[in-house]
Amino acid sequence: MLDVKDFTFFDKQNSFDFKGFLIKTLSYWKWFVVGLIVAFSIAHQVNVRKQKIYGIETTIAIQEENNPFFTSNTSLVFNWGGTSDKVQMISTTLKSRSHNELVVDKLQFYIDYFKQTKYFLQDVYGQVPFKITIDKNKNQLFGQLIKVKMVSNNSYQITIPFQANTTQVIRYIDNKKSIVPIENKEFKEVFKIGETVNLPFLHWKLDLSNFEENNFNEEILVRFNSFDKTVSACMGLNVVIDEKAGSILKIGEQGTNKDRMVDFLNTTVNVLIKRQLDNKNKFAENTINFIDETLVSMEKQLKNSGEELKDFGKNNNILDIEEGGTSFKDQLLDYDAQKDAVERKIAYLNSLRNYLKNSVDFSKLPAPTIAGIDEPNINANVGKIIALSIQRSELAFSVKGSFSYERLDNEIQSIKKVLLENESTYRNSLQYDLNLAKQKIAKIESEISRLPENKQEWLKLSRKYNLSDNIYSTFLQKRSEASIVKEANVSDIQFIDPAKDVGGGLLGPKTSVNYVLAFFIGLLIPLLLVFFVFFISNSVQNIEDISSQTQLPLIGIVGVKNTDTNLSVFERPKSALSESFRAIRSSLQFLYKKNSIDGSKTLMLTSSVSGEGKTFCSLNIATVFALSEKKTIIVGLDLRKPKLFDDFNIQNELGVVNFLIGQNTLDEVIKKTHIPYLDVITSGPIPPNPSELILGGSMRDMIGELKKKYDYIILDTPPVGLVSDALELSQYCDVTLYVIRQNFTRKEMLTLLNNRTKRGELNNVSIIFNGYENKAKYGVGYGYGYGYGYGYGNGYHEDEEPTAFFAKWKYRILKKFSNGNN
Repeated sequence: MLDVKDFTFFDKQNSFDFKGFLIKTLSYWKWFVVGLIVAFSIAHQVNVRKQKIYGIETTIAIQEENNPFFTSNTSLVFNWGGTSDKVQMISTTLKSRSHNELVVDKLQFYIDYFKQTKYFLQDVYGQVPFKITIDKNKNQLFGQLIKVKMVSNNSYQITIPFQANTTQVIRYIDNKKSIVPIENKEFKEVFKIGETVNLPFLHWKLDLSNFEENNFNEEILVRFNSFDKTVSACMGLNVVIDEKAGSILKIGEQGTNKDRMVDFLNTTVNVLIKRQLDNKNKFAENTINFIDETLVSMEKQLKNSGEELKDFGKNNNILDIEEGGTSFKDQLLDYDAQKDAVERKIAYLNSLRNYLKNSVDFSKLPAPTIAGIDEPNINANVGKIIALSIQRSELAFSVKGSFSYERLDNEIQSIKKVLLENESTYRNSLQYDLNLAKQKIAKIESEISRLPENKQEWLKLSRKYNLSDNIYSTFLQKRSEASIVKEANVSDIQFIDPAKDVGGGLLGPKTSVNYVLAFFIGLLIPLLLVFFVFFISNSVQNIEDISSQTQLPLIGIVGVKNTDTNLSVFERPKSALSESFRAIRSSLQFLYKKNSIDGSKTLMLTSSVSGEGKTFCSLNIATVFALSEKKTIIVGLDLRKPKLFDDFNIQNELGVVNFLIGQNTLDEVIKKTHIPYLDVITSGPIPPNPSELILGGSMRDMIGELKKKYDYIILDTPPVGLVSDALELSQYCDVTLYVIRQNFTRKEMLTLLNNRTKRGELNNVSIIFNGYENKAKYGVGYGYGYGYGYGYGNGYHEDEEPTAFFAKWKYRILKKFSNGNN
């Protein structure tokens, strides 16, 4: 039986046999042809089934557009924080959810338009002969294709194949989905152009646009999709900042419909321009709103002061009263104006401090200049914190929690701290100015107190009225300035190249690339398969493999069988195959002479596993001896699976087993063949104990009697790699021939053979290399002995022998792709 030590799966002496691998590769040329055909077929199918992908781009510039009406007194500019910050902010905005929601809603991109082609649904947005207007407050069929077909100049047909008694609908005003019942499984109805369709699952109006006569009976498929998913799909814009010009943005999109991409890119920029201009005007709007609220209260004060001054004039002679009090009046007006200006600044600072401490949204802060604050740090930082607050509010619903959002938060907090410091410092200086103004007013008031009472009252009323009028005029001027700034504002974003379909932009599929890839893949996969077979099979490929694995002599090389039976030498005695067996005969005679073996000679043939051509070689070696008029007999000692009798068309009723058990004599089991000088003893009935029969004395008696009658005795034995019968028979043999088959015998089996000979289990061993093809057309079948279905000994079965199993199936695969003769 097998010894685990006999197997060596990794031979360190083995090296890569490039020549053998190349020969092996050439022998599988059909695999490469098939691989190329399959690869090119797949590439062709990919090319025709895949939709064309286009790329469309638009280019915009971001600049600092200074307001031509802006002066140092207005300070109502919307401060972005520098051009680089603007570019980064716009790049982020273009990919934000809030921005893309506006674009999708404006274009109604949640409505798809398709045409059914042979392989796919083609997006035909911008190419349909009609325009759909939906009622966002009502339900629309969700996610299902609606077939629309023009049947006349003023009518169209709607067809909807429903799958159940209910269907899902969506209402785009709030993106709410619901379920509605359906009466019929298929809905089909004709409607007038311009007619409002009111169905439980559909509310729209269809109007013609770009209608042509060839649009009749053309079926357009309409589908309503999820608003949120559509927005998510649109957020994947490719936005690139130009490396050479940092204020230039290139916005690109890829898709199958160029009309859809052109509309989307141009609309997304136009929406961005409008939003940016609105945000830019936010500063001025906040100021105008604040001034309007202030003017309302100031107007009341001015009116009341005027009424009081008018009433005083009715009861007094104003000309007499004004004498001597005009100088005081002018001085008080001047000092009151200074005091009011300082108080308004302090009031703004108080409001700013409270706003910064108690609020998180600073986008509604009014400009510091409405209070007359001209401190540059405060003005700049208020502009910055408003801009950042607007950016944060835009990103709140799209990238909240991201790095960009956190960066904005950190910047806002930093500017807020700086503003609070600026406010505290500036407040101290204002407090000094306020105290100085109060001192001057107190001095004038002390002088006025010495005037007559009527003059004091007149000065008081005049002072109040003039102060209110001065403040009111100042605020009117500020409002006018803010309005001018707002109206004169222009967007910092400008189109350089609007998106446009100019006929190019094809990105894929790259048909030529696909075919080139198919060529290389079609070669690579068969090459890997050959590589796998070459290395994983680990079979003997050539003579070099034998010489590298064993020192045993190679006595002969046998080619491929080209006859219907195994009797190739007898059927074609002049063939090259016959000459190879005659060469083996000559080598055997040399061995017999060298070993001084006279008289009858005994020769045993064995192999590693089934399917290596052992029986084929036994028959033809016996034939060449018989054809040289030497009395030859071939003995079938494969007692487990007899098959020697097939080629001689004789029965296997009597044989070796009958003699060994003493049932028949030797003469009774010997059978003549149609080949002169060649007899045969078949194995006979399958015994339950083949190994015990061979070990018995009857085997020695049979060999002894045969030596008296024949010149050459050929023993056809079972594979030595599977059972031990051949080892027991080696004691009766003068020479043992070990059959190795090209591309079939595993290399580790040669290690097994070496171990057998070293232990003396096999004597005078030589090797026959069977099935050899010089061009390596491996896998050509012999028609004999394959699929050795042994049921040897203690439950041992072929299916449990991995080597035999692998060899059998490998032969079947190779045979299928081979050009050899069977």
